[in-house]
Amino acid sequence: MAGQDYEEMADPAAVRRHPTLFRTIKQRRNPRLRRSDITVTDDAAVKRAVKAAALGNAMEWYDFGIYSYMAGTIGKVFFPGGSGTTQLLLTFATFAISFLVRPLGSVILGPLGDKLGRQRVLALTMLMMAFGTFFIGVLPSYDAIGLWAPALLILLRLVQGFSTGGEYGGASTFIAEYAPDKRRGFFGSFLEFGTLAGYVGAAGLVTLLTVTLGDSGLQGWGWRLPYLLAGPLGLIGLYLRLKLDETPAFQKLSAENVRVRASEAADTVETTAKGDLRKIFSNYWRPLVLCVALVAAYNITDYMLLSYMPTYLSDELGYGTTHGLLILLGVMVAMMLLINQIGRLNDRYGRKPLLLGGMLGFLVLSIPAFLMIREGNIFLIIIGLAMLGLSLVCLLGTMSAALPALFPTQVRYGGLSIGYNVSTSIFGGTTPLVITALIDVGGTNLMPAYYATAAAIVGVIAVLCMKETAQQPLEGSPPSVATPEEAAELAHEQAQEPRF
Repeated sequence: MAGQDYEEMADPAAVRRHPTLFRTIKQRRNPRLRRSDITVTDDAAVKRAVKAAALGNAMEWYDFGIYSYMAGTIGKVFFPGGSGTTQLLLTFATFAISFLVRPLGSVILGPLGDKLGRQRVLALTMLMMAFGTFFIGVLPSYDAIGLWAPALLILLRLVQGFSTGGEYGGASTFIAEYAPDKRRGFFGSFLEFGTLAGYVGAAGLVTLLTVTLGDSGLQGWGWRLPYLLAGPLGLIGLYLRLKLDETPAFQKLSAENVRVRASEAADTVETTAKGDLRKIFSNYWRPLVLCVALVAAYNITDYMLLSYMPTYLSDELGYGTTHGLLILLGVMVAMMLLINQIGRLNDRYGRKPLLLGGMLGFLVLSIPAFLMIREGNIFLIIIGLAMLGLSLVCLLGTMSAALPALFPTQVRYGGLSIGYNVSTSIFGGTTPLVITALIDVGGTNLMPAYYATAAAIVGVIAVLCMKETAQQPLEGSPPSVATPEEAAELAHEQAQEPRF
């Protein structure tokens, strides 16, 4: 069993009788580090990797934000004829459909990222996402081509969903494998900075268009502009990703696999980076289950606050759409200012305390926050959203460093992509649809608070079950440090002391 201490598996009496033998076995299984084993990161390369990964993530969430914030308009353009609630349900159903194909994308693109490399697959996902988003902007409306309009919308949403299946797992893996061990949380937080930037860009643009064009102008042609903007943004992201080198961890793993295959010294099923599904589901099902639970709790709260909240304020509470977006915009900008500090904190104090703080925040504060929000008073709405935003930023600033550490290098892209997207498909993308339906059935607009509380309970249990990984090398990868001096110091600490 890889990674398990041999002495724990052996008979204790045998260990006592043959201490030298078992010490030798242990040393061979865990050899001392040499200076050449330690990766010294290139600061400029790390920053390029972070920039390219974060931009792609921003692109993904920009699209989801645009679709969510213009849900009412999209419903009128592509699903006319029904009541307002029916149009909203159909719009959010189309939103959820793209998430149903995400596991398929993760099953195909994730293992490809473990076999062919992170950089190539990330360039492909960027291209597909930009293509899908741009062409939504040129779709004819229902009035122009009838049922073909929603059918083509669904098709393009499926393209987006498939590409997203390989996006988050690859982007977070890319940053995690580039970053030095002691700063993985800080650099990883930029991935979710991109998430917030995408949402802020979407909310700001929709607010601007609503104010300048009005509902009629927005429904007539203005809704297309945010989607058309995705074309040039996607080309910039693709250029940045094509200019990147492969991650140091993947390069070392590939080099090791070449040597292993050449010498036939080990079982290639265990040492190559194939990342096949059988290996992920049979050997790594425990971290896979943990990943699904963490992502479920994190995404339900994320989509509830950042995607669904403007619709909740306007449709359920009768609050002005523009006012609701402006308030949420302010909350998200505040979260952007905090998120990198959260990354620094989880590097210093650990991933688990920050994740636990965020989960407990939703567990304790969700119901009080929604009680404030539904009062309709702008001051109380801001306080309620700030309570939820502070809890969410603890998760956002930590999760992108915690999740890649659940899996070893040879299956990291595939395992994380599958776990993340299966969970997101079931729990994340369906959140607006489920909450809308629960409010309709339950007759209370506190349903979002109950749903977030239930998700937080799952999240607390999952965090308590995970291992602390802050300031530690990724499993299956050599230690990664920021300077040659740190590498020399680490190698010296690991040097075997002579026996006399």
